[in-house]
Amino acid sequence: MIRVLVWNEFIHEKKQENVKAIYPNGIHNAIKDFLECEDISVKTATLDDEHCGITDEILAETDVLLWWGHMAHQKVPDDVAVSVQQAVLKGMGFIALHSGHHSKPFKRLMGTTCNLSWRENGDFERVWVLDHAHPITRDLGRYIEIEHEEMYGEPFGIPEPDKLLMIGWYEGGEVFRSGCVYHRGNGKIFYFQPGHESYPTYYNKDVQKVIKNAVRWAAPSYRVDDLPCPMVTKIEK
Repeated sequence: MIRVLVWNEFIHEKKQENVKAIYPNGIHNAIKDFLECEDISVKTATLDDEHCGITDEILAETDVLLWWGHMAHQKVPDDVAVSVQQAVLKGMGFIALHSGHHSKPFKRLMGTTCNLSWRENGDFERVWVLDHAHPITRDLGRYIEIEHEEMYGEPFGIPEPDKLLMIGWYEGGEVFRSGCVYHRGNGKIFYFQPGHESYPTYYNKDVQKVIKNAVRWAAPSYRVDDLPCPMVTKIEK
């Protein structure tokens, strides 16, 4: 059983009626609803929870952390971001969704600004699949079509991905690295661009398929309890 924690700042759904109409129980619960299955169990946490619902103990019992944030990145305490980074280095999987590119944990893991160009006017987006052999893109067609989405455009201030799986194209002509894979320490990281709160993107079956595939891919294959620098006193022959 893969143990997943879906983190969502849970602000738009409470303050904006148009967002609440799309995600009445929050984006985190919408993701939980399609993720839970025979091999994936899901818990949720939000900014309202004590310590943002993130502790070292909780992270130790989490195989994959999904992170959705947008307007309250700075309200996440720095020590939470450090704990997430350390958990990834130990082997926990991390999936940054949409505006999670500017979250404190993702920026710490990337070591860059993670800035991008954007435009919010409901563009049509076609997300082209570049590598059908990767586990994250399993069972997808040539592309994913999203009727309306916030435009994210290059330049995108991230390190060169270990693998670029998807490129988004928008009707305005922009392109964007929409699906990026990284490894940090023992952990696996996936950034996935679609998912603006004003549109029902997380009800798209192909988007759901990508996220579910990503959870299975990011689940730890090796994990350590701490990150010491061990002293080797003798090499066994």
